Amino acid sequence: MLGPDHPSTGAARYNLGRSLVAAEQFGDAVTILDGVVGDYVRTRGPDQPETLAVQDELAAAYTAAKQFDKAIRLYRSTLAERERAQGPQHPDVMSTRQKLGDAYRAGGDLKNALKVYKRVLAERERVLGPDHLDTIAARGSLGATYHSAGRMADALKLYEQTREGYVRVLGPDHPDTLSRSARLGHAYYAVGRAGDGLTLLRDTQARCERALPPGDPLTEAVRESLAKLNER
Repeated sequence: MLGPDHPSTGAARYNLGRSLVAAEQFGDAVTILDGVVGDYVRTRGPDQPETLAVQDELAAAYTAAKQFDKAIRLYRSTLAERERAQGPQHPDVMSTRQKLGDAYRAGGDLKNALKVYKRVLAERERVLGPDHLDTIAARGSLGATYHSAGRMADALKLYEQTREGYVRVLGPDHPDTLSRSARLGHAYYAVGRAGDGLTLLRDTQARCERALPPGDPLTEAVRESLAKLNER
């Protein structure tokens, strides 16, 4: 009724592509979103916010489909366009840079993931402040990548800072805080600090049982971890 280039038609295809990603139908999602990107570039221009947002979605679909090289190339292209059009400190620029780091990490390129995450953290600390939730999350991403790279001293430092940030901003019983507490407890145990790990995991289990609904997956995961550790 409206034609293929009408904004509502493009929006409908965009929503379909995102829904296909959510349904884990990644091949179809990539096909749909790739077509939407082409349409948006042609009808709206390559540097418009709507076009760049669709490119981010296509790159996310590539990542979900484990087509990491394509995801990284598209994120890098989108990031360069965003920096030119929006400036290096724009929130969307930092968000796309974070996603680029995620793609590097998912694809096993930890060296480049660390490089990107360090810049994301520095930018968010400078622009948003150390206690902004996006800054705290970036700190956690960098810590997790150090962990994957086997640099446990750096990982533990950032895990501790991340948990402290969530405690300070969200409180000790918030689900995000509890999740980070569990991760830190496991990391303590992994480096031989079994006492610290068990103490933190027991505290986390007690807080989960008190603060979260019965049967919450995090509570069950912490309970199972403690049971396995106590068997050793």
